[in-house]
Amino acid sequence: MSKPEPNGTAAVPDNGSLGGFDSVEKILEAYVPSDKLVHVKRVLHGWNQGRPVAPIHLPEAATSAAAEGGYDLQAYRFEAAPEQLRAPRVVRVGLVQNACPAPTTAPFAEQRQAIHDRVRQIIDAAGAAGVQVLCLQEAWHMPFAFCTREKSWCEFAESAEDGLSTRLCQALARKHGMVIVNPILERDDAHGGTIWNTAVVIGNNGNVIGKHRKNHIPRVGDFNESTYYMEGNTGHPVFETAFGKIGINICYGRHHPMNWQGFGLNGAEIVFNPSATVGELSEPMWAIEARNAAIANSYYVGAINRVGTEHFPNAFTSGDGKPAHKDFGHFYGSSYFAAPDASRTPPLARHKDGLMVADLDLNLCQQVKDKWGFRMTARYDMYAAQLAAYTAHDYKPQVIKDPSL
Repeated sequence: MSKPEPNGTAAVPDNGSLGGFDSVEKILEAYVPSDKLVHVKRVLHGWNQGRPVAPIHLPEAATSAAAEGGYDLQAYRFEAAPEQLRAPRVVRVGLVQNACPAPTTAPFAEQRQAIHDRVRQIIDAAGAAGVQVLCLQEAWHMPFAFCTREKSWCEFAESAEDGLSTRLCQALARKHGMVIVNPILERDDAHGGTIWNTAVVIGNNGNVIGKHRKNHIPRVGDFNESTYYMEGNTGHPVFETAFGKIGINICYGRHHPMNWQGFGLNGAEIVFNPSATVGELSEPMWAIEARNAAIANSYYVGAINRVGTEHFPNAFTSGDGKPAHKDFGHFYGSSYFAAPDASRTPPLARHKDGLMVADLDLNLCQQVKDKWGFRMTARYDMYAAQLAAYTAHDYKPQVIKDPSL
């Protein structure tokens, strides 16, 4: 199916691509002369150690799997300056974005199995690529059905410690010696079956290290998530794994700068942002927020978004004046890595499943802290005092009014 360009000059595929291209970057590569493109990319993506973030070659087993599986596979390397007293601390990290293979009208067990099968293929390819830490997308084991407000979708909720998706990720973690961040819809049986939006961190030995629950829950457009779960209660935990200290800022939390900051204050070196967000709502923000967080907090960020348009059996509305509809909109993928020095990778495709791989030298985190001195020059005591005052019921904003008004 095609639709006309805005100027009406040509028809382009209506498949979630950008005018038939995987990404903005692919459009630039097609139309900007190469001698000008290098300057455009330096400004858009930054430079790492004085040059563009470099692509890396992956083993043939990984590239063949991607070709056979029909998903986007990209790989890059972030470097740090050589040091005299510390060896490089390079960790290979992966991000997975995927669509739901089965229709939402299929039996729930069939939908879940189809997703498990697809994601297992991509995780195995990540293992073949030597990935040591991998993060999946938000609520990866199910359709993102929270727009519907229908409670039947709660059946997809499972135990964080021993649910089917956790057990699958444990087996794959043991198989590949890989840390896996497993974001699921959690059923908390110890507290009356309460549901949470949760990321389970599975160690490279297949053990459950711990979990984090989503701190900020949206109430905007079709994101009717508070019908199912409320704000999390786990703070800003950082998980010390065999390959580095990681945090998970789930989806909507990326719009809250202090949420990012909490993971940085607790010592995170990599923060993942597993998400499910659609083009009409947030796409102009997507390339900015994770990158800004990496800069402001001197850590790496892996931003992951699901792919595709999920059509639900029953029409719904969300009190925003739009007519009843059966889909959330297009989940635009575009997963990428951002580094503390303001460099970033290109994104994965906007309309395809994908695996993004990056080698991250964690020494860069401290090097950027030393260079820019953000922690040293921060005024935490002043911020704390203002926040303490702001949370009081009798808070008065510090506004100095022009006496001539």
